[in-house]
Amino acid sequence: MTATLTVVPLPTDHRLRPGDDLAGVLLAAVADAQLTLADGDVVCVASKAVSLVEGELVDLPPEVEDPREARRELARRHADGIVAESPWVVITRTPQGFVAANGGIDASNVDDGRALLLPRDPDASAARLRAELATRTGVEVGVIVTDTFGRPWRVGQTDVALGVAGTAALRDERGTGDLDGRPLEVTEAAVADAVAGAADLVRTKASGTPFALVRGLEQAGPPGTGRDLVRPLTEDLFPVGGPTAAERAVEQRRTLRRFDPDRPVPERILAAGVRAAATAPAPHGTRPWRFLRLRRHTRDALLDAMATRWRTDLSADGLAEERIERRIARSDAVLRVAPELLVPFVSLEDGHDYPDQRRRTGERDLFMLSGGAALQNLQVVLAAHGIGAAWISSTAFCPDTVRAQLELPATWQPLGMVAVGHPADGPPPPRGRVPVDDLLQLR
Repeated sequence: MTATLTVVPLPTDHRLRPGDDLAGVLLAAVADAQLTLADGDVVCVASKAVSLVEGELVDLPPEVEDPREARRELARRHADGIVAESPWVVITRTPQGFVAANGGIDASNVDDGRALLLPRDPDASAARLRAELATRTGVEVGVIVTDTFGRPWRVGQTDVALGVAGTAALRDERGTGDLDGRPLEVTEAAVADAVAGAADLVRTKASGTPFALVRGLEQAGPPGTGRDLVRPLTEDLFPVGGPTAAERAVEQRRTLRRFDPDRPVPERILAAGVRAAATAPAPHGTRPWRFLRLRRHTRDALLDAMATRWRTDLSADGLAEERIERRIARSDAVLRVAPELLVPFVSLEDGHDYPDQRRRTGERDLFMLSGGAALQNLQVVLAAHGIGAAWISSTAFCPDTVRAQLELPATWQPLGMVAVGHPADGPPPPRGRVPVDDLLQLR
C-alpha cells in the first residue's frame, strides 16, 4: 500500500469561461506551484470547471421567483427521475445516472439568473483532458472529475468522482482474506471517490482552486471510469427504503384543519397527489375518479349553496339556530380558508347495470370504495410533500345540491371535500403506533 500520499492545491486567478483551454489553465496552475507533472500523478478537476469550459450554463426558469425553488425546478426538468423530494430539496437521478441533491445543479459563482449543469459525459471529459495533457507534457497522468455530493444517513458533503480516466475507480478485494484469513465477499473500495475527497481537503468553494494534484498514489487495479462507481438502478435501494418506508409514508397522513393562507400549494404537488390517486384499484379496469379544483368564486358559491341546504336539514332535526351557525362556522374555518379545495367524485357511468337492486347497490359500493382508496393515496402523497389535508364528508350529504351547483351529470357521486394547504402550525407530531388488537380478528 501507499506509504505517503501528497495532495497539493493548484489555485488559479483565471475565471473560466465557455471555450477556455482547460489543459492550459491547469498547466499554468501547476507551473505557478513550481511543480511539473510526472507519470503516475492524478489530477483532480472540479466538475464546475469542466462544465464552465464545456458551456453547460443554462437559464433558471424565469417564471419561478424564488431562486432556490427555481434551481429545484430546473433539476426536475433535467432529471431522469425523482428519487426523493421535500420542501427544501429535490433529489434526482441525473441523465448521467448520478443521484444528487437538486440534480447537482450549481448556481454559485455564476451570473444571476443562470445555473451550471453537470458535465454531460464526465468520463469523456476526463479522457479528453488526460489526452491533451499527455500531448503537451509527454507524461501519463490520471484525471478525476470531482463534484460535491451529500450522502444518505450522513451529515455534510464530500467530493466524489464523476469522471475517471487513466486511474483506478475501484479496488476489488473480493476473494482475498482479512487478517484472520476469512475470505472477503463484498469489499470494493471506492478509490476514486477517496481521492476526490482527499483533494477537497485542500480547497474551498471560495478559494479559486479548481485543481488538485495527488502524488504517490499506487494503482489499486486497472484504469476505471466514473461509470464504474454508479450503482446499477436494479440494485439501488435508496428510493425504496424497505417496507417500513411505506408504513411511515402512510402514517404521515394526518387530518389538519389550520392552514397558512399565504403559502400557495405548488401545482406539481397537487398533480403528484392526483397521479397517486389514479393508482387506486377500480372495478372493471375503469378510471372512475374525478377531482375538481375549485376557483375562489366557484368555491364560495358551492359552500353558500351547501350551507343553505345544511341549515334546512339541521332545522328539520330540531337544532337551535345558534348551534347550526356554530357548526357551519367550524366548517367554513377550514373549507373557505384553505389555499386549495378539491372536490373528489367517482363516476358511475362505466358501472354495470343489473336488473335487481341488490347487485346495483353492490356495484355502486365497489365504485365508492375505489374512490376511498384514491382519496387515501392523494392525502398520503400530499403529506409526504409536507402539505396538510383535511377530508370533510359534507358533499356526500347533499349530492344533488353539489351536482346542480357545479353542473355535473347524475352519474358523478361526490366523496366529500379535501382542504389542502401548508400547515399553519408546522409539521404535525408523529402519530403514535395504532393498536390493531380489536381491528385484526381471526374467525
